[in-house]
Amino acid sequence: MTTMPAATKPAAARATVYGYPRQGRDRELKRAIEGYWKGRVTADALRATAAELRRANWRQLAEAGVAEVPTGDFSTYDHVLDTTVMVGAIPARHRAAVAADPLDGYFAMARGTRDVAPLEMTKWFDTNYHYLVPELGPDTEFTADSTKQVGELTEALALGLPARPVLVGPVTYLLLAKPAPDAPADFEPLALLDRLLPVYAEVLADLRAAGAEWAQLDEPALVQDRTPAELDAAARAYRALGSLADRPKILVATYFDRLGDALPVLAKAPVDGLAMDFTAAAAPNLDALAAVGGLPGKRLVAGVVDGRNVWINDLSRSLTTLGTLLGLADRVDVAASCSLLHVPLDTAAERDIDPQILRWLAFARQKTTELVTLARGLSLGTDAIAAELAANRADLASRAGSPITRDPAVRARAAAVTEAEARRSRPYRERAAAQRARLGLPRLPTTTIGSFPQTGDLRAARADLRAGHLDTAGYEERVRAEIREVVSFQEEIGVDVLVHGEAERNDMVQYFAEQLTGYLATQHGWVQSYGTRYVRPPILAGDISRPEPMTVRWTTYAASLTSRPVKGMLTGPVTMLAWSFVRDDQPLGDTARQVALALRDEVNDLETAGTSVIQVDEPALRETLPLRAADRAGYLEWATEAFRLTTGGVRPDTQIHTHMCYAEFGDIVQAIDDLDADVISLEAARSHMQVARELAAHGYPREAGPGVYDIHSPRVPSAEEAAALLRTGLRAIPADRLWVNPDCGLKTRGWPETRAALRNLVTAARTVRGELPAS
Repeated sequence: MTTMPAATKPAAARATVYGYPRQGRDRELKRAIEGYWKGRVTADALRATAAELRRANWRQLAEAGVAEVPTGDFSTYDHVLDTTVMVGAIPARHRAAVAADPLDGYFAMARGTRDVAPLEMTKWFDTNYHYLVPELGPDTEFTADSTKQVGELTEALALGLPARPVLVGPVTYLLLAKPAPDAPADFEPLALLDRLLPVYAEVLADLRAAGAEWAQLDEPALVQDRTPAELDAAARAYRALGSLADRPKILVATYFDRLGDALPVLAKAPVDGLAMDFTAAAAPNLDALAAVGGLPGKRLVAGVVDGRNVWINDLSRSLTTLGTLLGLADRVDVAASCSLLHVPLDTAAERDIDPQILRWLAFARQKTTELVTLARGLSLGTDAIAAELAANRADLASRAGSPITRDPAVRARAAAVTEAEARRSRPYRERAAAQRARLGLPRLPTTTIGSFPQTGDLRAARADLRAGHLDTAGYEERVRAEIREVVSFQEEIGVDVLVHGEAERNDMVQYFAEQLTGYLATQHGWVQSYGTRYVRPPILAGDISRPEPMTVRWTTYAASLTSRPVKGMLTGPVTMLAWSFVRDDQPLGDTARQVALALRDEVNDLETAGTSVIQVDEPALRETLPLRAADRAGYLEWATEAFRLTTGGVRPDTQIHTHMCYAEFGDIVQAIDDLDADVISLEAARSHMQVARELAAHGYPREAGPGVYDIHSPRVPSAEEAAALLRTGLRAIPADRLWVNPDCGLKTRGWPETRAALRNLVTAARTVRGELPAS
């Protein structure tokens, strides 16, 4: 092992992170917030819990050796919503609530109230994190409120910790926003930039006065394809902010992909530092940075540890990258590629994963250790971290050589797939006629997306089963009772195509992952999806196969209770990848094909058991779309093929549904068409049926169910409200191809609101059905 030459050593590379998981070791934040909503926790107690979790995060980071902790990234719901509060962009319908009680008003914007709709929610770039979409119009007036940002900085400084406030940058904030409902059709939120920049200037001045040496402005939107006008806006923004006399040093942070044309813009801007992603997803950044002459006079924060996946870092490879970067900036510091919000907190909590396999994994706490090790190696040379490098090489070799990762039978089957297997045997028009004859459904048929409320009793029964307090027979009887209740209720209110409610499922991905070979499940690997909704993404570690049927027993049991069709419910191959931590040792398309073949076996078994309607959910199809247009065709080719491979083996009269939610669908309508599903259900309630118009503009030829019930809000839409949305949908989609359904599954809702909302949904369908001309 050699020591890095003295001439290449920086004074001292530092380790830092852009953000950290918020929930706490035992999801204390979730319990405190939900307790507040239910009136069991006071506002002061909620604030105290949040403050203690922030302090615990900072202490963990400082103890690990992270030199500069982030502040302001912690949120009780969403950091983009926090930015909306910071800049005073409160929608008119929520201003009275925010003025009366800022905390309740904040949650009203996130969740809505009985009478007021919440902000729209969608995916944060290509992650499974959801943010609240700002609503802006030409009359929007911004006002600075730096209370949260200054308060959290002050907390960290009081602990004696060097701290760097983190803000969503002004360009990204405006590019993520949508026009308010009453805005002119040609209004673009980016037009408000010059009005917004003085507010950011005021916040930066407040942070400087409070003791901030640096402030981080996140601009991930700049890694997407941007027009010359948008790039000019970025240049104007950072020319203005960088020229302020009263400000901290500014670090512009970019992540998730390569910077492209935005790199020279930021390199020339009068800011003090730039954070860039140098992981495999953004590999071109290295050559691009050299091509623009580096960042002389600036600090470079190099994201060399993957902040979105859980595999250990190849320390030697990262050190090579860091060594190359040393000559391209005044100083090079070490970071993860993005906020660690997207990974679980700590592998030490996992007791059920083999210790050897656990050494292949790095959650947030382990990634901070990797960052500190890399910073030390960069500063002192590789001899200083020789033991860590040797252990890292051994762990990487252990994973590469493990039989867990390769199954020759799975690989042979995937290699033998033919194009015909990924196609239905008849075109849609013929299938539609056969399905109508078999199912006998009315126009505007009603259904739900799949899951019904997971009650406390049901979750307690699942916990008792895991703990050994309830045997399998007792647990399964509890599930059967829940299925009976769900089926009976749907029959009572007149739903046309029923579901069994998914009482047996813990999560739409985890449930299947636990029954497929090649996956690892965690017990405490929680990651925030939105608000207080946390998921435990499984870990895709090896080749995938299905040892036995996974859903057939419960679907056929539900079907035995009714004469109406009951949908079989599966999670599609793209979503199985997107909502898992995927293997990084082979192309995603290869993994998707393996998962698709396992699911194909399940689809075929459901059909053999008599299931006439099968739904294969792909809510992540849009979410996983590459951020750069040049990369999208290849992704969509394997993604749509994987779906068709899953569903291509059924008879023409078996109806295939799919479902997508909470994403912008306009730019993947052709891919939705290419799935060749017979029916697609999509989120539409918060966006006022926008997706229906997008489908119509594309000439989408199949059946669709744009949602009329926003299930991510506790409010119950009236029958009149649902009927109005249906009438809007009918302007875009003809009645013989329009379905009536909620936006998404009902797992997170309570039974009282679910019963009321679905009764209203069915009433709305009947009302509008009665308004249709005779067919």
